[in-house]
Amino acid sequence: SPDVAFLDIGLPGMDGYEVARRLRDMQTSRPITLVALTGWGADSDRKRAFESGFDHHLTKPVDARKVNELLGTLRASSPSG
Repeated sequence: SPDVAFLDIGLPGMDGYEVARRLRDMQTSRPITLVALTGWGADSDRKRAFESGFDHHLTKPVDARKVNELLGTLRASSPSG
């Protein structure tokens, strides 16, 4: 299973909020970091993302430096570092 997953919110059929909830429900002993990468950036969207199980929320368009910074922070805080 991956260490990190970037998910869009506005997906057809099942939205990213539901995908996050389902991933959290079926999560194994190895944790996954969920990052919402979406065009929806209002405070209510961020709140809903965190309530659905996302760990981070990035609003499009996202600067690649922000993604790299987040990944670096996650790598530094992981047990395997």
